[in-house]
Amino acid sequence: MKDNFSKHAASYAKYRPAYPRALYEFVVSRLHNKRAAWDCGTGNGQAAIEIAKEVELVQATDISEKQIENAPRAKNIVYSVQPVEHTSFPNDSFDLITVAQALHWFKLDDFYSEVKRAARQGAVLAAWTYSLVRISTEIDALIAAHHFNTLARYWDDERKYVDAEYKTIPFPFEKIQTPVFFIDYEWTKDELEGYLNTWSGLQNFMRVHPYNPVDELMVRIRPFWLSERMKISFPIHLLMGRIEK
Repeated sequence: MKDNFSKHAASYAKYRPAYPRALYEFVVSRLHNKRAAWDCGTGNGQAAIEIAKEVELVQATDISEKQIENAPRAKNIVYSVQPVEHTSFPNDSFDLITVAQALHWFKLDDFYSEVKRAARQGAVLAAWTYSLVRISTEIDALIAAHHFNTLARYWDDERKYVDAEYKTIPFPFEKIQTPVFFIDYEWTKDELEGYLNTWSGLQNFMRVHPYNPVDELMVRIRPFWLSERMKISFPIHLLMGRIEK
């Protein structure tokens, strides 16, 4: 698994969007049991803290100690620094395995082998990703150009799976049909800027160039930002499968 976010863990925790309660309720509704879950690549723990409201024990792992330091705590969450491809968990440990906006970073063959080993019979694997933010026709076009043109050469190859809404990512399990969910907010222009500054493609760009292209992007967005807060939406694409042994 790649670690693209340790250096910006605090910003990631502050500005990355949180997933709607309806998504977690849908995932949990498909479980046979709610004894234990593993949140893989937990990052700032935003999924782990919600899953912990429904499942007795959550093991939350990440390769970034910095990210875990910014994660919320709960009595039934155990955080650990481990690669998802090789963990210390016993065989047949989990009823649910979740991956929030991280599956594309994993070494998939090794991760899926670890999933099969650590999951109980009939457990559920749920992985989700979200598309580019939607605000208005004009702003969406500017952000898309920033993503696909300005940063085009600076995204890791794995980003292609996110842009394809996880429709092309390898997934060796019997799929469960899922709806599309949405993250909806009312954001200030500063909050949008903070979020755009968390992109891994931007971090790669700035290792090569001595300036931040988000600054120019926000200047171009300003004429179309029509109120202090504007409605924004991220479509979420949920990939779920049942693990049969």
